[in-house]
Amino acid sequence: MAATATSQPPPEVGQITYAPGCSYVEKLKPKATHVQSIPLKPVAYLHGEPQVIWEQDEENQMIVNENLEYAVIGKFSYGWLDIQNLRKLIPKQCELKRACNIELLSNRHVLIRATLLEDYDHLLSKPTFYITQNNWSYPMRTLKWDPMFNSEEETTTAIAWISFPSLPPNFFCKEAVFSLAAAVGKPLQVDMATKNQTKPSCARVKVEVDLLREFPKRIKIGMRMQNNDVAEKWIKINYDYVPKYCQTSMIQGHDEEQCYVVHPELHPYKEKSGNDRGKQIEERPSKGDNKGTKLMGRE
Repeated sequence: MAATATSQPPPEVGQITYAPGCSYVEKLKPKATHVQSIPLKPVAYLHGEPQVIWEQDEENQMIVNENLEYAVIGKFSYGWLDIQNLRKLIPKQCELKRACNIELLSNRHVLIRATLLEDYDHLLSKPTFYITQNNWSYPMRTLKWDPMFNSEEETTTAIAWISFPSLPPNFFCKEAVFSLAAAVGKPLQVDMATKNQTKPSCARVKVEVDLLREFPKRIKIGMRMQNNDVAEKWIKINYDYVPKYCQTSMIQGHDEEQCYVVHPELHPYKEKSGNDRGKQIEERPSKGDNKGTKLMGRE
């Protein structure tokens, strides 16, 4: 979304600019430039149950209206701080460049409404952020927000790095690389080596992908000559990093081969016993426990 020009410099990381008399939400909500009203929808009945259906373009407009274009889910699996502290710490410790709205979405989940594509990209590019306070660390995994968000199931959408080895250097412009990357997913940005033309042997790009789809292994490029002949070449697609997804437990980070539900014998946690004293044992937090992990050996 385009930033509104002002005479003031942009806010620093974690800093919020205030307007007199504004509420907290008003302070954080960016000025939308393409807000359009959504018409009321009629209620229909299917087998006696009410339902309301919106069209795809209407849902897309809702996302724009509610500042959800760059929305990210922060998931705390091993404890979390109260929302007031998270609002202060997440922008600073995640090194966000523009102020964002952070709200509690459900137990263990916060909704981060980033307003800058660069912040959105940054949040989804790291496997885990560690939010720290008073020598305690709270791991936060980030996931793309989905309109049909379900706290019991993680989205199948993720960020992946792909590359095109042996791509001719005349195709290294952003438009050409993005055109090729669209065969895999939604392109977000090229890496610095591709942008600066310092590694002409391979173009690399970050894309938003659906982890359940089958990824192509190669793509054909072609150049149409003036006589209508087409010179063609196959370009291999390398997947430098793609997160795994388990359809059994519905979470990112592992597949069925590494799933403790499918293979309980792989579970690393052990019961405490007298013979285990002196060994380091990792414990799961109890349900409802919001205690983080004590930082050991950190300054």
